[in-house]
Amino acid sequence: MNLSYFIAKRISFKGTGGFTGTIHRIAVASVAIGIIVSLISFMILGGFQQEISKKVFSFTGHFQAQKFVAGNAFEESPISVNGDFFKNFPNNPLVKHVQVYAHKPGLLKGDEEVEGVLMKGVGRDFDTLGFKNSIVEGRFPQFSDTAASNEVIISRKIADKLILSVGDRITMYFVQEPPRYRRLEIVGIYETFLENFDDKIILGDIQMIRNLNGWKEDQVGGFEIFVHEPGRLDAMEEELYDALDYDLKLIKVTDKYLEIFDWLKLLNNNVYIFLGLILFVAAFNMVSILFILIMERTQMIGILKALGSRNKQIRQIFVWNGVRIIAKGLLIGNAIGIAFGFIQDRWKVIQLDPMSYYMAFVPIDWNWPVFLLLNLAVLLVTSLVLFIPAMLISNIQPIKSIRFD
Repeated sequence: MNLSYFIAKRISFKGTGGFTGTIHRIAVASVAIGIIVSLISFMILGGFQQEISKKVFSFTGHFQAQKFVAGNAFEESPISVNGDFFKNFPNNPLVKHVQVYAHKPGLLKGDEEVEGVLMKGVGRDFDTLGFKNSIVEGRFPQFSDTAASNEVIISRKIADKLILSVGDRITMYFVQEPPRYRRLEIVGIYETFLENFDDKIILGDIQMIRNLNGWKEDQVGGFEIFVHEPGRLDAMEEELYDALDYDLKLIKVTDKYLEIFDWLKLLNNNVYIFLGLILFVAAFNMVSILFILIMERTQMIGILKALGSRNKQIRQIFVWNGVRIIAKGLLIGNAIGIAFGFIQDRWKVIQLDPMSYYMAFVPIDWNWPVFLLLNLAVLLVTSLVLFIPAMLISNIQPIKSIRFD
């Protein structure tokens, strides 16, 4: 057995009722607290980014394809589903799903109020599974192949403004020449807590918009494209654009809602700064504690030197001691941090104000590669700084240190 490791093991966590035991417990606690706070920060940040991104993507897809013309900002020019891209997308390895859509602005008239809204017409290919988490009451509209459905789902914010609920019927006046209206039945209410959608979007049948615009059965306003790897949108943008028909343009949703995704990226900077501060504090604590342990074991160092031990061997004793402290702190910190994440993920103990945080509870993201890298970073940084106080051992003289009290 390595002599330095053997001695380090013998002096570690001994005398738990005395000064050395107290110092060890403080050291373990400082490492554990650092890893707990870091783990929880990454869990919450990842969960927050994931939840917000899911809400946006469930409404819009990862990319949108529209006709490449200048026109009404609220309405699209029609394109055909018989184009090469839509017919061949199942053979594209990047694409997971494509669904059709079209927009039409109008006014919703309640009993006492009128609200300007934007109807988003969707078809039977709409990803209702991805959208279901946003439905808070009722159900998603059902569409028929033979006729336009008058069922719609509106946001909680619009329902509250117009004093509407599931089962109510309401009139929507569409902005066109000549103006036209339709009687709609509210079958569901959704809530994303994102103003871009809750303030103005209602979901209905794309066939209704086709009829209002005089479009053919194969015409839609655009395509919403879902990809297999949402984390690589920038890398696959050019390849997807090349796969489109010549008269279509590709819109990346992260660019369309730039203010949301830039804000999410900005949160990364805060966590990285926070992690840097935690690593600095943990490293500073380990250096200070090892200095104290060396001072407390000065007589032992003098005796070992008198017996012929080299400085390197004695330094390794305290480095091993420090590594054992770090390992125990990491073990305890990971156990507590992961336990917190499991409890919050399972039972949603900590609630949030949705109007301020866009969700009703603290979300958790289980990103195990990040957790592993975080542990390795803490272990590497704190282990390296252990050599700083260990260099003090070279200056300790055996005669003086044996007399040290």
